Amino acid sequence: MRSPSGGRPRKLTRVNANLLRARDLGEMEEVWFKGAAGNDLQGWILKPPDFDPSRRYPSILEIHGGPKLQYGNYFMHEFYFLAAHDYVVYFCNPRGGQGYGEAHSKAIWNNWGTADYDDLMAWTDLVQQRPYIDPEKMGVTGGSYGGYMTAWIIGHTNRFKAAVVQRSVSNLISMYGSSDYNWSFQAEFGDEPPWESVENYWRQSPIKYIGNATTPTLVIHSEQDLRCAIEQGEQVFVALKRMGVETEMVRFPDEPHGLSRGGRTDRRIERLNHILRWFDRYLKKG
Repeated sequence: MRSPSGGRPRKLTRVNANLLRARDLGEMEEVWFKGAAGNDLQGWILKPPDFDPSRRYPSILEIHGGPKLQYGNYFMHEFYFLAAHDYVVYFCNPRGGQGYGEAHSKAIWNNWGTADYDDLMAWTDLVQQRPYIDPEKMGVTGGSYGGYMTAWIIGHTNRFKAAVVQRSVSNLISMYGSSDYNWSFQAEFGDEPPWESVENYWRQSPIKYIGNATTPTLVIHSEQDLRCAIEQGEQVFVALKRMGVETEMVRFPDEPHGLSRGGRTDRRIERLNHILRWFDRYLKKG
């Protein structure tokens, strides 16, 4: 706390200090790098506790929601949970998010799946070059817009060996009629409803490209999600199942869009365990 007189700040609480002293949470490395267009981007790499630089680790790319959100200096329990199970977890703020100026944020305006995808792949390229990363054991996940990007990624590359699509956007046309946020999405997609601009919505929908997917993919969705209705996750699951791609769908009853942050405790734990189970199956075998 900073005093009104402008004196030195003083910490008032030490919540969980004893617990944290007894835990190795792993090392967090901040990285500034160049994106696909030579743009400056910020990312972080979380290494597992007892990190051994001579080893090659499985890794997981985490993608934030929004898209007008950003990662920063706050505690993401999911990341530390995965790191504690021997994964390198890496994440960044690609174009399309907030916090880096209007040009950064509007780079994907009415053009989702372009500059954002390019930046995420540039980040993955950089992390993959680290000597402690196993390039054959890389996974990807994200929720909401991060789920959109995960579904987009599996339709555009097979470099990841496992994916977890969470509370996703998959079909912008059907989402217009099933989301509680349709008016806002319309503003971002040319300010026209889909019946006046079907091809525009369709070209930016991951489900258009799902026929290219080969990545084993777990779909997680909540049945009471009003932001991204469960039909969005169902479309990904049904398409993958129809094509013979390894997939499962986990549905959480009575939970909203924010299950990971405010859901019932046992369901939040169950969600984490399903994510871990899927990545362990495909990134740790052998």
